[in-house]
Amino acid sequence: MRRTDVAAPALENGHAAAPEVLTIVGSPSRTSLTASVAGYVTGRVAGQGFHTRTTAARELPPAALLAGDAAHPVIGSVVAAVERAAGLVIATPIYQGAYSGLLKSLLDVLPRHALQGKPILPLATGGSMAHVLVLDYALRPVLVAMGADHIVRGVFVHQRLVTVGRDGGITLDPDIEGPLERAVEVFTAALDVEGARSA
Repeated sequence: MRRTDVAAPALENGHAAAPEVLTIVGSPSRTSLTASVAGYVTGRVAGQGFHTRTTAARELPPAALLAGDAAHPVIGSVVAAVERAAGLVIATPIYQGAYSGLLKSLLDVLPRHALQGKPILPLATGGSMAHVLVLDYALRPVLVAMGADHIVRGVFVHQRLVTVGRDGGITLDPDIEGPLERAVEVFTAALDVEGARSA
């Protein structure tokens, strides 16, 4: 096992022209395994020279989010961040065989084709291997409907494969560390390709 400290991703990393990657965390929990795993992945993406930013859906104004009020300044800033991002990491816990309702509310407020041309890396956490396919049969179709045409193979992280320390650092079992690292490699390679196309 390798222990990795999760730090808040820096928005300035010395690469002025680097694309920005937005991580969306759809967990309603204040102490969230999903957020810890998303932080690990975001840190790896930042380590490849990309600007990173994280939005936790639970911190958005609930009334505006549930009403789909894109005119609300906070919700509007999230919509603008999605539009500006070169790619997105989307992380959710799995509840009763579905991605979180909080994530659904956030996706619902975005424009219909908000994900077009943006590589997407989906992540999910849960306590049952029966949920492994949720990324493919529940979340992926929604992302495709929103215009995503380059969705990296998602990673389901079983909670027994991750230990979160009191300081926020996480320890990953090798069974999940490898798949997460490979997903980051594929995702950042896709970001480089899209960046070259738009240059």
